[in-house]
Amino acid sequence: MTAALDLRQLAETLRASRSIAGKSDIAAATRRLGLSGSANVAVGDDCAAIPDGDGYLLLAIEGFINEFVAGDPWFAGWCGVMVNISDIAAMGGRPIAVVDAIWAEGEAKAAAILEGMKAASARFGVPIVGGHTNLRTDRSQLSVAILGRATKLLTSFDAAPGDRLLVAIDQRGRYREPFSNWEAATDAPSERLRGDLALLPQIAEAGLARAAKDISQGGIVGTAAMLAECSGVAIEIDVTAVPKPEDVTLERWLLTFPSFGFLIAATPEAAGTIIHLFAARGIAAADIGAITAGRTVSIASGAAREVVFDLAASPLLGCGPDVAK
Repeated sequence: MTAALDLRQLAETLRASRSIAGKSDIAAATRRLGLSGSANVAVGDDCAAIPDGDGYLLLAIEGFINEFVAGDPWFAGWCGVMVNISDIAAMGGRPIAVVDAIWAEGEAKAAAILEGMKAASARFGVPIVGGHTNLRTDRSQLSVAILGRATKLLTSFDAAPGDRLLVAIDQRGRYREPFSNWEAATDAPSERLRGDLALLPQIAEAGLARAAKDISQGGIVGTAAMLAECSGVAIEIDVTAVPKPEDVTLERWLLTFPSFGFLIAATPEAAGTIIHLFAARGIAAADIGAITAGRTVSIASGAAREVVFDLAASPLLGCGPDVAK
């Protein structure tokens, strides 16, 4: 089997991914609400950025699929806090506090979820300050919202042709089976977790980058597609440059949701400095591709190249810039 045929199969697998396809649900909501990337609210960012004094208040929310909450309730509670903090960091911000909404069939079913939230709150140093509780439902469900603050923003809308696409993922972990969640936080020291997350606002405040996204359920390629659509650019990912654990297949890694993982768009001149900042903290980071003019997301290996998404023909989020202007 040739490398080109391997790449074609990989592209087909990524396009068929349930986790990436789920991101298209956002388009239905933005259409119904009459929102877009050119609206006053920048739909498509990891957080809403609300101007406030000399900076921005950051507001975000995450909900979790019932299957995940039922199958791993403690980790679902932990993730309720952790992924929201990651969204704040992806915008160049620092977290202030979280609130939660939990539904469960009795206190016993809610206990593990709440314990997971409590543990993450203590480890990351972000307080839970309120929320909503209903213990009289027929299934467990969870949603968590967060407030943060930034002085300079990293956004989904500022990647530009000529930038390099960087990836940074903490590989000091393992899969939390059966889901493709790469868990590298629950046994990590609090000081390390907080210091690692502080790198993103440091990068923003130093002016080293303009755009970033945390790697979400869509994995590296799905997250790159969201970044490309919001910024109105094309991205080509060299899959051979993506750092990954030795015992994990490339296909699974590209679709993995890491507990600490970010894509950053930066100039070639700043790329090396950013990679060094992550490497100095033991986080695998690399330059994995080019950002150019266009509306596609492609994967490449050597001379072979395959388009995974044509965002001009089939938008993923429905909130990119108005290319007709």
